[in-house]
Amino acid sequence: MGSSDERAVLQLEDENPVRVEHFDRKASSLGTAPQRSSYDLEADDDSHKSILYSIRRNIKIFFFSNKLNILVPCGPLAILVDELTDQHGWTFILSLLGIIPLAERLGSWLFLLDRQLKTFTVGGLLNATFGNATELIISMYALKSGMIRVVQQSLLGSILSNTLLVLGCAFFGGGIVHSNKEQLFDKGTAGMNSGLLLMAVMCLLFPAVLHVTHTEVHFGKSELALSRFSSCIMLIAYGAYLFFQLTNQKNLYMPMAEEEDHIDGSADDEETPEISKWWSILWLSVMTLWIAVLSEYLVNTIEGASVAMNIPVAFISVVVLPIVGNAAEHAGAVMFACKDKLDISLGVAIGSSTQIAMFGIPFCVVVGWIIGSPMNLDFQMFETATLFMTVLVVAFMLQDGTSNYFKGLMLLFCYLIVAASFFVHIDPESIQDKPQKHIG
Repeated sequence: MGSSDERAVLQLEDENPVRVEHFDRKASSLGTAPQRSSYDLEADDDSHKSILYSIRRNIKIFFFSNKLNILVPCGPLAILVDELTDQHGWTFILSLLGIIPLAERLGSWLFLLDRQLKTFTVGGLLNATFGNATELIISMYALKSGMIRVVQQSLLGSILSNTLLVLGCAFFGGGIVHSNKEQLFDKGTAGMNSGLLLMAVMCLLFPAVLHVTHTEVHFGKSELALSRFSSCIMLIAYGAYLFFQLTNQKNLYMPMAEEEDHIDGSADDEETPEISKWWSILWLSVMTLWIAVLSEYLVNTIEGASVAMNIPVAFISVVVLPIVGNAAEHAGAVMFACKDKLDISLGVAIGSSTQIAMFGIPFCVVVGWIIGSPMNLDFQMFETATLFMTVLVVAFMLQDGTSNYFKGLMLLFCYLIVAASFFVHIDPESIQDKPQKHIG
């Protein structure tokens, strides 16, 4: 009797595995001990090892998923060098090298998180907040240290780097790969970003003109008040731009995201299934905190590095720092241009410039207002004129909606001229912002 009941139980288990537990109890009542399936044994094993396995796997992905991660140890080395020696030049270089892989991973993992959230509104807000996180964190520490000119010049340099260097490399690389044709991109989106950049130039131009012409109603106060008022308007304008972009142009950007998923499947498909949403958020938080730590050492050694390497502070702030902060944008823009996806490249390069100009700069002015720092939009005439000419050149390059390697070459030549100009430029006001502990 028992053996026939056991055969009946096994047969019903095969037909309906959901009711295994019910027939296990029935077999027990017949005097037969229930057999534990291999699935139950694996479940118990997973309950003990799944957490450790998940931690090991995500740590492995974080440290070994990109070749640039070989530079990660430079961050702890920078801290050791700063604590044990007075070599500010080496501390600056090591901090700079340590931030490079973090900036690249921050942009890449933010993109993966955008895909996992599958919502353009949240993704847009995340891009506005974290897309230029490296530059903003460095600027916050410099602002807290009273180095207002470093803040202004590093943000200015980020715009120049994105519009000339990053976009120039994208146009040049795409033009070389697709030399048999002219690449096309959407003129409407490029024109809108160019218009926002011109608005930012206008907001920076008026305080500089007031300062140079000495036509302020209240000397030293009107310029600051105008900067704060203009910054609030710029933040509102950027918020309106985000709202317009995310509501009225969904059909424009959704196909791009879908095409990107198919085109870059070789890289993204490997990473996306391995990293959950919460692990992405955790690693983004860890990388942001580590960038913040290294940024403090980076900012505190700018003056010492300038003296040790005999390089002007303006050149370090405008050229060196933005190249590190734009590591992710640079690689992504060139990659998509080579795959004939210039709309995405422009979204990376010009979109990042727009974020800095219409969000990053006014945000720093407002933060300075809150903490009592006189951060303003007076970037001085030399810097403002450089930005004005850069935006004009880029606007003319984008007006016909086509790209080739020659346009990229022209943008790269323009960036070399800008970099050389800041190498021979001495900013007299940077001495006022120099921390006394770093002098000499």
